[in-house]
Amino acid sequence: MAAETIEARRPSSRSKRVAILEAATASFGKEGYEDSKWADVAKAVGIGSTALYHYFESKLHCLYWIMADALESRLEEFQQDTKGADDFHEALVTVLRAGFDLSDQEVLRNRVLIAEQALLAVHRTSPREEEARQRARARTRDLEFAWATFLARGMEQGAIPEADPRLLTRAVLGLHNSVWHWYRPGGDLSLDQVSEFFVARCLAVLGVPAERPKRKAAPKRRRSATRK
Repeated sequence: MAAETIEARRPSSRSKRVAILEAATASFGKEGYEDSKWADVAKAVGIGSTALYHYFESKLHCLYWIMADALESRLEEFQQDTKGADDFHEALVTVLRAGFDLSDQEVLRNRVLIAEQALLAVHRTSPREEEARQRARARTRDLEFAWATFLARGMEQGAIPEADPRLLTRAVLGLHNSVWHWYRPGGDLSLDQVSEFFVARCLAVLGVPAERPKRKAAPKRRRSATRK
């Protein structure tokens, strides 16, 4: 019985992986990927440096996982907020505001995703690194396709002016993603203030009239920082 109790309390392999991803996200997001030390991630989790390699082949392998998880979370939320929505404008405002309804950990994960985006273009010879890189690239394409499809639907309904949906998607996502180059939790601006400013600018880029009445904000959802 005692052995069973000890085993039951022992952290699972999956929970340890999640802890590593959370610690790496915090380190990469605050210090920058290049300046972060892989050994410090191990220390934050409470394991030896060599134990990290049981879960991730390298620091870069872990980075790709963080980026893929961030993109997958954004895609799932986008699909949830737009699937079957009757009012295009209401759904549009919901997804734009949801992009700023984030925990501090999620903000750091976005900072990592945007800061290291260029690394997704570099082919890796390591099979595990390349698999993780390709997963992140695939989720990037999926997210852009989902946005473009949604905007095309808005054009068909006359809710937004006609334009190239792909270019419009990149314009909106580019404006949104620019926030994570400079925003840090605990700074001079709150996320609510950032959201108020940038949502209005994204709507302007999409051609939504400034005088159009605002919809009531959707209830805030707090999500876990990493996928489990």
